Amino acid sequence: MEKEREHLVYLARLAEQAERYDEMVEAMKKVAKLDVELTVEERNLVSVGYKNVIGARRASWRILSSIEQKEEAKGNEQNVKRIKEYRQRVEDELAKICNDILSVIDNHLLPSSSSGESTVFYYKMKGDYYRYLAEFKSAEDRKEAADQSLKAYEAATSTAASDLAPTHPIRLGLALNFSVFYYEILNSPERACHLAKQAFDEAIAELDSLNEESYKDSTLIMQLLRDNLTLWTSDLPEEGGEQSKADEAPAEVRVSWDSKELFFEPWFVEGGMVGCAQGLFAY
Repeated sequence: MEKEREHLVYLARLAEQAERYDEMVEAMKKVAKLDVELTVEERNLVSVGYKNVIGARRASWRILSSIEQKEEAKGNEQNVKRIKEYRQRVEDELAKICNDILSVIDNHLLPSSSSGESTVFYYKMKGDYYRYLAEFKSAEDRKEAADQSLKAYEAATSTAASDLAPTHPIRLGLALNFSVFYYEILNSPERACHLAKQAFDEAIAELDSLNEESYKDSTLIMQLLRDNLTLWTSDLPEEGGEQSKADEAPAEVRVSWDSKELFFEPWFVEGGMVGCAQGLFAY
């Protein structure tokens, strides 16, 4: 079994370098199905593989949705019909990918996890992929996906609070993505800001104890939390209370990346990558 595992991990690394992410995912799915606790590298390979596979479809869906809105505004009903049919194909692919990784998490990764760190990692992933389902589902299906995402994020948060330091990159990444869930899926900028600020403040208070190994990762995620807070604070009602943004398009924030000014939607993290709807970036 060890030889097979080593072979599959090597194939996944090759596939990643060749940017053949579907094959990367297939190799790491086989590793997960060995029902052994994955190493940090292995779980990151699973995460990055799926993130790239789903990321391409999420970007396609957003582009098609934007074009559809423009065609509707022009009154081009025939084009709107064509776009809806094409978008449905993308949604079917998105649902298949999400359900695939969610099954792997529930049946193999979580049952084989024995550490708090890996448990938080997998519950966070579970929350993320239910969140992706909620992005394009409607009515009861959307509510079900959102409920499942919330439960997974809450389970991850509970374990993180007892097992991981406030400065731990996985705990910070969880707070970042959970706050994005509150903002984008539950339309609650107030709760999103509260969660992000609490995570940021708790990490700041213990920054002196941060070890050199995770300093870069942790401080980067803290910066992303702060960037999102800057964006979201503008959505808070002046008198307090929740503000609905269900009919609004996702907001954008200007950030600096590679010496270029780019517009990004709220930041999230995934398996050694940071990103937004427009792309993923290694850190």
